[in-house]
Amino acid sequence: MENRYQRQIQLSEIGTQGQENISKAKVLVVGAGGLGCPILQYLAAAGVGTLGIMDLDQVDLSNLHRQILFEEKDIGKNKAICAKSKLQKHNSEIKIIDYPFALNETNYQEIVTLYDIIVDGTDSLKSRYLINDACILLNKIMVYGALHKFEGQVSVFNYENGPSYRCLFPNTQSETEVPNCSEIGVLGVLPGVIGLLQATEVLKIITKKEDVLSGKMLCLNLLNHTQFLLRFSKKQRVFEKVISFKKPLPYNDALCSTEFQVSLNSLNKKEKIHWIDVRNKNEIPFINLPDVQKAPLDQIESKSAFGNENEKKIFFCQSGKRSLQALSKIKKKSNYFSLKEGANELKEWMQNQK
Repeated sequence: MENRYQRQIQLSEIGTQGQENISKAKVLVVGAGGLGCPILQYLAAAGVGTLGIMDLDQVDLSNLHRQILFEEKDIGKNKAICAKSKLQKHNSEIKIIDYPFALNETNYQEIVTLYDIIVDGTDSLKSRYLINDACILLNKIMVYGALHKFEGQVSVFNYENGPSYRCLFPNTQSETEVPNCSEIGVLGVLPGVIGLLQATEVLKIITKKEDVLSGKMLCLNLLNHTQFLLRFSKKQRVFEKVISFKKPLPYNDALCSTEFQVSLNSLNKKEKIHWIDVRNKNEIPFINLPDVQKAPLDQIESKSAFGNENEKKIFFCQSGKRSLQALSKIKKKSNYFSLKEGANELKEWMQNQK
């Protein structure tokens, strides 16, 4: 142990005892994407005794500019399984458990119970609220990170009787109101920076260091290199609400009604469809076909009308979030729908129809 972690043990703030604490720690990282990759790499290298990796997704080519744990040959593989294989090669002394599926209301108790610290590496509000509530119910610490273009946030929730994520964001936000990386893009190095800050907080917690980011959110802007601390306090009623419910609170997103959502595999190939692209003009892939109309989301109003009144009209975007927002703006819902899939899937589907 001393040879591998010698430089770390040399720090008086860590020492042999601190390294022993690290080797005994159990950390679950939910999400092995842009944030999860650097978190996992550095926690594995630091010698965290048990690392859990949870992710349902497969490696995609578009991931590689920021998820540098993966390689081109990994495309199509499950991220959790792939990450475990790579991390185990880097450090064979630690225990790594892969969970190639999503955290949900059914499995959270069985899995989260096994760990001391839960790290949020997701890009999903629904998952974030679920992790928060699970940590409250099972008395676990949550290390949070979030990204927006060139900006990032880091905080620690439910630490030593401190505030939770719901203390900061008590009202469930809509997934469509807070776009993710696939919608708005992200500078490739940003997840690395924020992920490393999350990993740092994990190690500070394990080694019992002061000034953990509890009740404080670090906000960082890489464009102008400014940062500030947002301070917030615990709201006991938030905890009481979750505890009295005895399970994670339902995630209510009014825009996520399936009534007006359609999937590509449900469409009739012979059906006439008026497609409405609500993405910005510079977004790829470009879909330039006669039956596709460009209408950026910010230009759509409640009285907007598209195509023939009797035609089936389907909004689409990069992932299905902005198309739902577009649908919510249109007062007359008759014959208007939102595509569940994104532009890449639509382009492939259109090519297969030829």
